[in-house]
Parts: sequence; C-alpha cells; structure tokens
Amino acid sequence: MYFLNILKPKGITSFDVIRQLRKRLKIKAIGHSGTLDPLAWGVMQVGVGKATKLLDYLESDKEYIADIKFGYTTETFDSQGEKKIIQKPCFSLCDLEKTLNSFIGKTLQIPPKYSAIKLNGQKLCNIVRKDKNIELEIKAREIEIYSIELLDFNGYDEAKIKVLCKKGTYIRSLVNDIGSYLQCGAYLNELTRTKAGCFRIEDSQELSCETFNKINPLDALNLETFELSDNEFQRIIKGNFIKTNKNCNKSKILLTKNNKLVSIANLSDNLIKPKKIFIEE
Repeated sequence: MYFLNILKPKGITSFDVIRQLRKRLKIKAIGHSGTLDPLAWGVMQVGVGKATKLLDYLESDKEYIADIKFGYTTETFDSQGEKKIIQKPCFSLCDLEKTLNSFIGKTLQIPPKYSAIKLNGQKLCNIVRKDKNIELEIKAREIEIYSIELLDFNGYDEAKIKVLCKKGTYIRSLVNDIGSYLQCGAYLNELTRTKAGCFRIEDSQELSCETFNKINPLDALNLETFELSDNEFQRIIKGNFIKTNKNCNKSKILLTKNNKLVSIANLSDNLIKPKKIFIEE
C-alpha cells in the first residue's frame, strides 16, 4: 500500500498510465486522483494496492502552467480541435492582467463538451463524438481559483499563466472564458500540471524508471495521527469505536500501530469510529 508520484507524458491518457503501471507492477488495484488530458503532461497522484482507498483524502489543490493562444477558438478548447478565427487580439497588458484577476475566487464554470464528465452514465466526450450536432445541457459547477500569475506575454497573441486552483477546475474552460472576456477568443495550446497536493513535478518519476519511489501514506496525507494501544487496536480492526480525549482540528484522523497505518477514522464527540481499515485482524 503506497502512493507514486508519476510524471504523465503527453500523448497518452491517464488510464494509459494506469494500464502501464498495472502491467509493470503486476498489481490490478491501481488508481489516480485526477484525470489529465492526452494533450497535457505533469504530476499524477497514483495509489497502489489499498492506497487506492485513500486517494480521496489526499490534498487535492492543483497547480498548472498553461500556454494560451488568442484570436481563435476550438470546440475542444485546446489545440486538438479545429481552429475558428474570431478576431485579431487587441488588448493591452493591463487588460490581460485585469481579466486574469477577475477569475480569481469562487465562480461558476461550464466544463468542456469534450471531457470525461458523465451525463446519464456516458462520458460527454463519447456522446459528442457520436453526434457532433447534438445539443447538450451542461450544468455549470462551482470552482475556486486561488491565484493566477502571468508568466509571459508576447504583447499580441500568446501568453503563459500559472494557475493555483481547487480540484475540479478545467483549465481549458478557463482559457476559453478568458478569450471570451477579451472578445478575441482563445484556446489552450499546452498544459503542465506542476503540483497536485504535496506532489510536485520536480519529484515526479517517468514511467520508464527502473524502480519507483514508494510514498508512505502517512507522509502523503495531511491528517493528524493517533497511535493505538493494544486494546484499541483490537477494537478498531473489528470495526468498533474507541473513546478519546484527543483534541483534533479535523474530523478525519489516521490511526496507527507501531507507526503503520491501521485505519482512517471519523472523530466526533470524543469517539473515534473506523471508516476504512487497512490491517486485517
């Protein structure tokens, strides 16, 4: 049971990464915490074995570097779609910075049609590929962008930005919305995920590595720990609650025995109740 910090390459899907890892490690129970488009590359948080049950508890904030092309739009909101000319960009550096700042905070965002979001049990991208003329009612979702930093601007039709955001934010949609705001259109030309929670790109490993650095869940999960006594350990692995006077700022805690993860548990009213157990009786 461990995590991996994998560097997803361009040109393959996130599931392709998982498929390769399953074949390489000879383990079926492998999953990831967030999809990256084939166009994109960068950090993937991967759980192996029972760590797949802990993926939802990893810190989920993401950091991206996005290259933007102005003056066009595409149906996919990225460079893989057919480009449609809108108009020549005619905005200043000040206009661009003001626009970027307007997207910081909590806002509503409509995900791209070409995405893995499911509608009536089917992925949107699959529905659209079957019938490009189909009209879909895609509901806007609340997202949160913590910061947008302008890294580069050529003064005309290209820019590079760094975005720190909450999980669930589509950078393709953000770029499309930026282009609409500036009335010239825009699409995502390239995307790099540089950070996912505490997983950073400088620590990521390529799929071709001979050996992978196994990350202990206790080192990756930003949750307080509680070391169990022998009696408490026996109660927890049987699914029973235990009492505690422990003061904790979070409702979820990690239960350990001899510094090994035993369970992720709920803490409420001085009662610790196991939610998921990782050590057999």
